[in-house]
Amino acid sequence: MPRTRKELVFFILGGFFLTNAILGELTGGKLFAMPAVDWGWLKFGSVVLSIGVIPWPVVFITTDLVNEYYGRAGVRKLTWLTVAMIVYAFVVLFAAMQVPSAKESPVSAEVFRTVFGQSTWIIVGSLAAFLIAQLLDVVVFLSLKQWTGARMLWLRATGSTVFSQLVDTFVVGYIGFVVPGKLVFSDFLRLATGNYLYKVLIAVLITPVIYVVHGSIDRYLERDPLLPQTEPRPNAE
Repeated sequence: MPRTRKELVFFILGGFFLTNAILGELTGGKLFAMPAVDWGWLKFGSVVLSIGVIPWPVVFITTDLVNEYYGRAGVRKLTWLTVAMIVYAFVVLFAAMQVPSAKESPVSAEVFRTVFGQSTWIIVGSLAAFLIAQLLDVVVFLSLKQWTGARMLWLRATGSTVFSQLVDTFVVGYIGFVVPGKLVFSDFLRLATGNYLYKVLIAVLITPVIYVVHGSIDRYLERDPLLPQTEPRPNAE
């Protein structure tokens, strides 16, 4: 069990990180059409997105917060643990798909396989993209933090996400669709670009959430009786 408030915060952030990363992997096979956006100064055409855009912003937020309070070691621990758990989840699902469904089952074996039986290339692509993106995110985040100090949380949070999601979007798409021949490169480039632009938009829109959670964590940690009161606290601006 966590002994200090700081350990408890890491435990909670890690839980959100792990849960939403696995949800993103398992639900990512469902696609939907995002309607066109025309706000005058900002215009996006309609684009097909993965339903994974619902849980992945939580992964962005928790990655940045773990980076802020626990540094590179904290993010790496969570990243490797999450990769292991995602592999484990796919192994369990593969085993479950080998078991025939009973006639009374409301979910047939065919439907179960359709939902959870992602191709090997998509699994490889998603795992590779997740690992590379997370390790890149921590490097960019900490580099920006060294430059900005305790100021401008918005810059290091959004900047690291912009770089990491560029890699994530194009790596998973290329390995999952171009390598097995499901998409020609021109179609992949068009879809990946649209997906990436929407991810950048989401990263910008969730910035206020990071500030709210960051402030709540600061206030919570200030009352930790087991931490030295002289320990410096991150201060976002």
